[in-house]
Amino acid sequence: MLTNEEVAQTIINQFGDAVGEFDDPYNLLTFSTGRDQIFSLVQFLKEHKTYQVGFLTDITAIHYPDSPGREFCVVYHMHSLTNNFRVRIKVYLDANDLHIPTVIPLFLSANWMERETFDLFGVIFDGHPDLRRILNMEEMDYHPMRKEYPLEDSTREDKIDALFGR
Repeated sequence: MLTNEEVAQTIINQFGDAVGEFDDPYNLLTFSTGRDQIFSLVQFLKEHKTYQVGFLTDITAIHYPDSPGREFCVVYHMHSLTNNFRVRIKVYLDANDLHIPTVIPLFLSANWMERETFDLFGVIFDGHPDLRRILNMEEMDYHPMRKEYPLEDSTREDKIDALFGR
């Protein structure tokens, strides 16, 4: 049976300082890397003879507007069905440079996941064959999952704060 420590040590041995921030919340091996390493890291995990992390579960993003230089985090969830082992990889991006390589050559299923992440967060997956909106209208000039908008509509007059405990 694989342990988080064993896999983490193998990843550190292979990628050195290009990986870091290791953790294992809820026994899910989690670590971060840079955009320059994400493709080779995903390929390493997929092709590793023992680990066989061959199922890309999800790609998404998170917006951290109060973290200068690390405003966006692209998150990859992967699973080894053979070993029943999961891993989460995070890649932090600057809001002024939202580019990251596509992993479609490794996983065709990444196609729609990357399109969704582009549509909702504005992350640009370099090398993607058809990077366009998948859920929202093409005419939208914003990305709705970014934390750039007020939580409430200040123009509404039908809400009485006293009814909401304020």
